[in-house]
Amino acid sequence: MLKRLFSFGRPKREENGTYRYGNQHLIELRKIVKTYKTAAGGVTVLKGVDIQVDRGEFVAVIGKSGSGKSTLINMITGIDRPTSGEVLVGDTAVHGLTEGQMAVWRGRNLGIIFQFFQLLPTLSLVENVMLPMDFCNMYKPGERYTRAMELLDQVDMSEHGHKLPSAVSGGQAQRVAIARAMANDPPILIADEPTGSLDSRTANSVFALFEKLVSESKKTIMMVTHDSDLARRASRAIIVVDGQVANQYVSRALPNLGVDQMTWVTRQLERTTYEPGATIVNQGDMSDRFFIITRGEVEIFLMHPDGQEIVVDRLQQGQYFGEIGLLSGGTRTSTVRAAPENEVEVVALDDDAFTRLMSESDTTRNALDEIRQERLARDAARESDLAATNQ
Repeated sequence: MLKRLFSFGRPKREENGTYRYGNQHLIELRKIVKTYKTAAGGVTVLKGVDIQVDRGEFVAVIGKSGSGKSTLINMITGIDRPTSGEVLVGDTAVHGLTEGQMAVWRGRNLGIIFQFFQLLPTLSLVENVMLPMDFCNMYKPGERYTRAMELLDQVDMSEHGHKLPSAVSGGQAQRVAIARAMANDPPILIADEPTGSLDSRTANSVFALFEKLVSESKKTIMMVTHDSDLARRASRAIIVVDGQVANQYVSRALPNLGVDQMTWVTRQLERTTYEPGATIVNQGDMSDRFFIITRGEVEIFLMHPDGQEIVVDRLQQGQYFGEIGLLSGGTRTSTVRAAPENEVEVVALDDDAFTRLMSESDTTRNALDEIRQERLARDAARESDLAATNQ
């Protein structure tokens, strides 16, 4: 009965490319809502969250304190359960497991790393690493010590294997915690603020170890962090704002923003959908908004000297437009329309919000200005070609 409910083995795709419950990604959170009951009433911490993570990704989860990022991670580990929605990890519907099933599944499929290490103080470091193997009955009893020492060697801690946790530094203890998380060779590592109690140098070394696990061992890692600089080194970031996930294409378009800035920007954005072929902005209009494409594609048009419009570019999800006129303080230099095949969704910052953002983030302003210069040069070259062909 237990094996029919979830997989003891590694998640495997079916022939049609999906996992057992139809999920196409290794980790999928579908419309997750989490509400806690308090004396003052219900408090909703997660508000319809959707997340997809593929095998081999290194995903940073960032957000301000109280945003819901740790609760989100707890949905995946089963430490907490959703009020509604589905949590699918490989072949397992995590939200449907009993507590007993959850413990066995978690021990075999997830490696969890905490901010404060959670090493048992009365066990040696090597015994701490052996513990998950003992609990889940993984590997033969005679192999567990050897494997634990090999894992400690991978994190440069084998020479300290017989010490107690109190005899090593915080950075060393976190390395042991990573070795312990790897004990049963799980496909997924979940780290909740793993560098939060470490100095910057030690945090960098721990982060480098995560990068090595992704590149060499093909592990999937989700890491909660408050450190925006470390988050940028992950393959991508999920930004949690007020219990919701900021659109990934916004963070792709504005990758240099810190957590506070991204939180503020997300609250200012206005979402609009356009039918296929609909005009979003007209050449010559006053510039009043900055647009980020969150679904579909748009086409950029310039006016030919004979009065016809010519397509000069095509932009897709995660790209933006409207910065030229706003940065120059002038009018639109081109017409932008939704591509004719599908409808387009954009989010927009108004002039005042865009101006404030540019004044607070020199890195973002410089990045946008570089793109603006490239686009102006492209348009000038195209206009020159059009003028030459019209002569």
